[in-house]
Amino acid sequence: MLSYESVQDFLFKEARAQSERRWEDWLNFYAEDVEYHMPSWDDDNTPTTDPLREVSLIYYPNRQGLEDRVFRIETDRSSATIPDTRYNRSISNLEIVSQTENSVEVCFNWTTHTFRYRHTDVYFGVSRYTLDTSGDTPRIKKKYVLLKNDYVHHVLDVYQV
Repeated sequence: MLSYESVQDFLFKEARAQSERRWEDWLNFYAEDVEYHMPSWDDDNTPTTDPLREVSLIYYPNRQGLEDRVFRIETDRSSATIPDTRYNRSISNLEIVSQTENSVEVCFNWTTHTFRYRHTDVYFGVSRYTLDTSGDTPRIKKKYVLLKNDYVHHVLDVYQV
């Protein structure tokens, strides 16, 4: 079982690895079979639920999708990262929703400030992670990100959420 402080430390380290662009370290926070889903909002102001049948802002069914995304970011093959974007994510209101011997489900609010094209944007939302705690170190098994912004002025990427 993980303590609240251990979960908080894990989330802070994942966010810091991302903001410092230590992409290999960041990927190591994710299980091979992670599902990464950021739904869009439907016409009824409700988030979509089925990434295979409805529009999602970001969806990767496993870590290979994240690895491909990181490859494009690192090799300047990503229009979302040219010109370079500066960003920083803050985490608050962390709650351990449930915990078993081999997993922890957490929920938290986040805010990301980005600077690109001489403009600062603020993105905010809530995330739910399921952490696999069966190994030596926790791994993110499921990442659900709900963006609460009504409008996105630029291309959105994994480092902004």
